[in-house]
Amino acid sequence: MSKVANYLNEHIAGEVITNSAVLKAFSHDASVLSMTPEMVVYPRSTNDIRKIARFSWQLAEKGHVLAITPRGGGTDQTGAAIGSGVIVNTTAHLTSIFELDTKQKLIRLQPGVTFGALNSALLLHGLHIPSYPASGNYSTVGGAIANNASGILSGKYGDTKAWVSQLEVVLASGDVLQTGRISKRELNRKKGLQTFEGEIYRGIDSLVTDNQELIEGTIASDVRDNSGYGGIADVKRKDGSMDLTPLFVGSQGTLGVISEVIMKSEFCNSQVMVGAAAFHSYDGARDAVDTLFDLEPSILEVIDARLFASALERGKKYAFYDQALEQGDVGAVVIFAFDEFSERARRKKAKKVTKLFKDKVVALEIEEDHDEAQTLLALREVSALALLPDEKEASAPAIIDGAYIPFQRFEDFASAVDTLAKKHGIEMPLYGHGLESIFYARPILHLRKVGDKQKIFKLLDEYTTLVSAHGGHIIGEAGEGRLKASFAAKQYDADVAELFSAIRTIFDPLGTLNPGVKQSADLKQLVSQLRTDFDTADFAGKAYFN
Repeated sequence: MSKVANYLNEHIAGEVITNSAVLKAFSHDASVLSMTPEMVVYPRSTNDIRKIARFSWQLAEKGHVLAITPRGGGTDQTGAAIGSGVIVNTTAHLTSIFELDTKQKLIRLQPGVTFGALNSALLLHGLHIPSYPASGNYSTVGGAIANNASGILSGKYGDTKAWVSQLEVVLASGDVLQTGRISKRELNRKKGLQTFEGEIYRGIDSLVTDNQELIEGTIASDVRDNSGYGGIADVKRKDGSMDLTPLFVGSQGTLGVISEVIMKSEFCNSQVMVGAAAFHSYDGARDAVDTLFDLEPSILEVIDARLFASALERGKKYAFYDQALEQGDVGAVVIFAFDEFSERARRKKAKKVTKLFKDKVVALEIEEDHDEAQTLLALREVSALALLPDEKEASAPAIIDGAYIPFQRFEDFASAVDTLAKKHGIEMPLYGHGLESIFYARPILHLRKVGDKQKIFKLLDEYTTLVSAHGGHIIGEAGEGRLKASFAAKQYDADVAELFSAIRTIFDPLGTLNPGVKQSADLKQLVSQLRTDFDTADFAGKAYFN
């Protein structure tokens, strides 16, 4: 054990581990990248995190950078949960739910609580947080906030940032900051503090003032760009009040380490009506989405029929899809749901759908019975089979997931993606969230082959170009991390990139917080970090569905 690890072990209540097997386990997340840390720390309190950050800060002042990487469940797909320094893992001890205010529907908890455990606790009171991601049963609340994660219900209810009320954050210096909206008067008091917190408030206030036109005209309008620090658009209001919370949401551990959270919740209705519609082509699916959008569904998914064909080759059958094939060729399937508390309202919408889709679908089924509805909803999980290719040593890494494409451009985009896939000799069927216009593709690759490793960055580059050409954003969901940072930056204007860099410098002047994440990297450096052992073992036993 190194002197640094020994020192930290002496001064914190948690544990510092340098065992090679542990370091190897934490050298990768759910991305295609790998980086071995110096040590893994399991803090037991905010005070532990403070001591780690303060020690790292003091080393950096002397010219020695000991990077800090916050980590929850390790489900990040962009390399944001790996680092070369200290991994601060929240899942061992920071897992308490402290209190629930049922009147205000607020819950206070630690960042290592899984989203599944959080919603299970809330459901006992008829509440939930609807932004839970697909990996929610084993990914953490802290990770969801760090990535501004979204899920199946986010199209109607918003992504994670809509449900974060306040944060307790350990800053790079080891100081603790409590976020929340403060008045203009309180802001002036904060700016007068001769502390690192005071420096942050002064710096951010000046940045917002100096870049008001850029923030309001460019950043605020990019509603589906989840890269950089777009939360700057929501920090300061016209009344002079300020809240730093939006900056930390989606920052992927580059501005501070989240140590405590207060989240909002909402009433949950377990009686949901689910429908599925099969169409001959994407053209019909696009028109269906336009129609359904006006009915305000809680779920609206679009799935390429090739995914069902792939599942069928492996013996997996879906009754709805099989019945649809008996009626004709299927190009795409649309899945939707209505979750109004009024049974009458749900049935009224179902009747509208039946009427509007008449003679336009290959097949249509709408179910209200819980078990039947869940069977229909399970259709969307066909996309998970893309993660589990049968071929030995093949894998389907999430390298181009989560792009935003305006839905009116989707059919043209899907055609362009097919052309790109054929160029590289692979298949990339699309599936996604219609309400958010967020789409996914999982190319099947052999990462032990040099040629396929080279394809990763060619695909990322060309896919980014396609997304831009169709009016979209490569980072429509989650963050850019290490893997996609250079490609996300291609979509920025120089002044936006400069603003984001300035924000980061204010919070992390010595470069100790997750360096390399949300920062453009040399292609050779990224290639050197590529894994060769990315396989389905990473997801064994996990319902890794989008």
